[in-house]
Amino acid sequence: MNFYLQSFLIFFKIGLFTIGGGYAMVPLIQNEIVDKRKWIDKDEFIDLMAIAQSVPGIFAVNISIFIGYKLRQFPGALAMALGTILPSFLIILTVALFFGQLKQYQAVENIFKGIRPAVVALIAAPALSMAKTAGINRRTLWIPVVSALLIWLLGVSPVYIIIAAGVGGFLYGKYQHPKHSSK
Repeated sequence: MNFYLQSFLIFFKIGLFTIGGGYAMVPLIQNEIVDKRKWIDKDEFIDLMAIAQSVPGIFAVNISIFIGYKLRQFPGALAMALGTILPSFLIILTVALFFGQLKQYQAVENIFKGIRPAVVALIAAPALSMAKTAGINRRTLWIPVVSALLIWLLGVSPVYIIIAAGVGGFLYGKYQHPKHSSK
């Protein structure tokens, strides 16, 4: 099968059956792109996720664009981005057409209440997987916890957290491993 059609269909399927946004898609994308097809390795995937999180825009679209671009430049990015965007667009369009008639039914409300806990699990699973890959342990656990608390409780912009983490990582690398910092 043509790579562009195959990648479009992979991301279309993921976009169609994933509820909860980009972070809920992460385990499915990783399974399809890293584990099954081995198009990129896990470390590259984590790096692409970090980049996708740090640029403006929708995370699911960003990660599909970065993976597609890594594999086949602009045509790959376009195929994967369209595959990611199209299901949501079609679903939202359909819901918008019929929501006025459906919102009165208790069953519809109950379905959405049942989906919420599953979405939390879909977001938590890749977060734990990423923590293991990133080397989060008892000594470093404070960094994501403090970052989350600063954002959630004090309203600190994630941009400042990313900048501080980058500077902190640079300084740590420079002073912890000085012979490697000159390369």
